[in-house]
Amino acid sequence: MSIRFGLSLAVEETPIAGLQRWDVPVHGDNRGWFKENWQREKMVELGLPDLGPVQNNVSFNRTAGTTRGIHAEPWDKYISVASGSVFGAWVDLRKGPGFGSVYTTIIDPSVAIYVPRGVGNAFQTLEDATAYSYLVNDHWSPAAEYTFLNLADETVAIPWPIPLDEAELSDKDRAHPRLADVVPMS
Repeated sequence: MSIRFGLSLAVEETPIAGLQRWDVPVHGDNRGWFKENWQREKMVELGLPDLGPVQNNVSFNRTAGTTRGIHAEPWDKYISVASGSVFGAWVDLRKGPGFGSVYTTIIDPSVAIYVPRGVGNAFQTLEDATAYSYLVNDHWSPAAEYTFLNLADETVAIPWPIPLDEAELSDKDRAHPRLADVVPMS
């Protein structure tokens, strides 16, 4: 996958309320590339909720086809890719009229996604050695409310580029419930 250079910082609203897709300027030359991955002042001015991150997490994925999710947490996330690319999928798992709505897109270093709490997040790596990074505005807690959805749910029908029977998944992610059995996040 090639990185898209020369973009201006811009936000796009998605069909899921509060979920935003960001174009992030990437500047490259013969040495490689550079980007301001998260810039509070500029992004808040363009409509990003003031995230107030407390933690930065990185998921390194060795092989293309590694698939993780669908997890909805009680905090907001700002997702990006430091190397490689992913097919990202989000499902609204919040109580309300948007429950079950889906949005998908490719994330490379020139794209970031803001995910509001309660929206399920999943991704599938499209390249070996993909580093997926995300800022969160609350700390993980075993006592927090989490909601999960099965990656293979027929109702939301996510079009995974690499079929799930050929992908690398955890047993835990394979065991998540179908949409009909999900209790929406309040």
